[in-house]
Amino acid sequence: MPKFAANLTMLFGELPFLARFEAAKAAGFNGVEYLFPYDFEKAALREQLQQHGLIQVLHNLPAGNWAAGERGIAILPDRIDEFRDGVISAIDYAKALDCRQLNCLVGVAPRDTESSS
Repeated sequence: MPKFAANLTMLFGELPFLARFEAAKAAGFNGVEYLFPYDFEKAALREQLQQHGLIQVLHNLPAGNWAAGERGIAILPDRIDEFRDGVISAIDYAKALDCRQLNCLVGVAPRDTESSS
């Protein structure tokens, strides 16, 4: 039987983010995911999960400056330290939220990068 999780970044956009947990449960979901938890305190997210009986299924590692179009930094050799710090932060959130899966957005290769194809 397939298991579906509500992506709170994409669903229930008419609601403030923390109110989306309740909406997901009301819509019949048992699990949630979202792109990035880092704008919220771990305790606030954990409270929403517990209050509504939800499981945190997935979240992404930090992806750089999303608003500027970055979609991950793992591919950028000059951002190794930032990437490493992001991995540590993602694991910290995952442990606090009992989340067993993380996603790494690799990013877009800089235009001046030589193609190996």
